[in-house]
Amino acid sequence: MKVVRIQEMENYILANGTVSIDDLCERFGVSKNTVRRDINRLSEKGVIEKVYGGVTATEKQLIPFENRHHVYNDEKVRIALHAASFIEDQDFVYIDSGTTTKWMFDDFPEDKSITILTNNLDVINAVSEKENIELFVLGNHYQVKTRSFVSISGLSLLNKYNVDKAFMACTGASITKGLTNADLHEYEVKKSIVQKENELFLLADASKFGQSTMLTYAPLSRADHIITSAPLDEAYEEYCKTENITLHIV
Repeated sequence: MKVVRIQEMENYILANGTVSIDDLCERFGVSKNTVRRDINRLSEKGVIEKVYGGVTATEKQLIPFENRHHVYNDEKVRIALHAASFIEDQDFVYIDSGTTTKWMFDDFPEDKSITILTNNLDVINAVSEKENIELFVLGNHYQVKTRSFVSISGLSLLNKYNVDKAFMACTGASITKGLTNADLHEYEVKKSIVQKENELFLLADASKFGQSTMLTYAPLSRADHIITSAPLDEAYEEYCKTENITLHIV
């Protein structure tokens, strides 16, 4: 029913922040004309704003970051725990901010001694009492909406660290637009991390693919591994093969 679809579309946009028209067409199985009519209704309601190629939730309607883990929660946990299995003894890893990476250390083995660099408050809390993990915190300004620390002026410190593996999140992942994020401060941190020589793991549930926001911090080809929750479209599977990206479905 139309009313049900529009309500589900509203919930989907509010949970994800920014989504493309193509993503809405695919997710709800309707034409672009139908999506445009639906988003006109939501725009009149005041819950979304139209942006180039898609829509974004208005700031007052956007689901708070701390509540977003309820959306696709089981998928996020599976992705995170699988990602953590790639961390080896003595690794120096970067853990990105996000609602997926926060779950990586729920059941981390005590016989692995590692070093973590992160700006993710939830990761900091999760490992703060683990004696086998040495922790370095990036950033000196705390952002409540993303539960992360950022500091554009301190990014030069990243040059001192030789990160073996980077576990990254994104707001959207697209073949054409790459790995995207909506926050300028987090964008600067992410961009600096992916420019370093490290093995990059992208942690993104299937709803993120085909979406994009205004800031691209890396091309999709920069990923060495993609860990996601469901099979991707054939175009993405072919892209991963062409770019030698290992795709993990968990």
